[in-house]
Amino acid sequence: MMADDGSVLLAIGTKKGLWLAQSRDRQRWSLSQPLFLMHEVPSIGIDTRGGRTRIMVGARSEHWGPTVFHSDDLGRTWTEPENGAIRFPEDTGSALERVWQIQPDTAGRPGVVWAGCEPISVWKSVDGGEHFELNRGLWDHPHHDQWGAGYGGAAVHSVLPAPDGEDTVHVAMSTGGVYRSTDGGASWQARNAGISAYFMPDPNPEFGQCVHKIARDPEEPATLYAQNHHGVYRSDDNADSWQSIAEGLPSDFGFVMLTHPRRSGTAWVVPIKADGERIPPEGRLAVHRTDDGGSNWRRLDSGLPAQDFNVVLRDAAAVDTAEPAGVYFGTRGGDVYASADEGDNFMTVAEHLPDVLCVRAAVVSG
Repeated sequence: MMADDGSVLLAIGTKKGLWLAQSRDRQRWSLSQPLFLMHEVPSIGIDTRGGRTRIMVGARSEHWGPTVFHSDDLGRTWTEPENGAIRFPEDTGSALERVWQIQPDTAGRPGVVWAGCEPISVWKSVDGGEHFELNRGLWDHPHHDQWGAGYGGAAVHSVLPAPDGEDTVHVAMSTGGVYRSTDGGASWQARNAGISAYFMPDPNPEFGQCVHKIARDPEEPATLYAQNHHGVYRSDDNADSWQSIAEGLPSDFGFVMLTHPRRSGTAWVVPIKADGERIPPEGRLAVHRTDDGGSNWRRLDSGLPAQDFNVVLRDAAAVDTAEPAGVYFGTRGGDVYASADEGDNFMTVAEHLPDVLCVRAAVVSG
């Protein structure tokens, strides 16, 4: 069900550009022509706070490099701040490689937008994503020199601000694991107890885990979910400790971790066979949902192809805030799917796009 005066905006970032789709009923979709053609688009943020819609895109040109563009008219026009939105201070000796994550904060912190980048770093904007400042607490962390690169690069790919009234922020990086700040980002502590790093000499280190994605429960802020490099976990104590919830899944490897926008205990993953065999289990693409915090999982593949050997990357999946919640994802084969009933049934929105890197969905006015 959609509001009479609203529609869902679906933003699809690919290896070679951005596509925007819109629908009032989440059954019939209109798909734009490509924007930022031949730009890699690994990150998108849709900010609907304050009654407006701002789309922010982390785009990377092989010629001009990476930056953040924003649009306040649903993609008709775009603005890039003079001198770029994200620039490393000279004393760091570093340069921006890629913007992996753009995350608007809560309604109670208007104008605040977070970015996670490569090299491993967190950035904060207070002007709606136009200009970002490096978080020195994480950049100057004693562990910094020991963080490594995942298969896709060394980056912060998850930023989870806590609800209004709290100063807690969680981030996850590959490789390094989960870090938590309880003072708004001034200081950070590794929080990986229980998450495996089986590929390291010590399989249970303080940090160094290759966590692929984290998400927060909508009603219980201290409950978080993590998809690891082999491992699916839940924490009920603000990431102080993690417990496996992988039982019942066909594989504990994957990249996606989504939580419901309103209902506690509901989460989605998209399993991949293994790190050394990166295809859907048995070549059968499916989403898996839990409605009880990971005690049980249900396979969801209605409307998906009978056979597909393409995977879904960590940010190539999203949920909207409509009722019931919509679930969306795109594959490295360039196909994009949408479900208007929380994953029970999927339909195709787009086919044969370039590799899908990022998908974001939001209910917008007009």
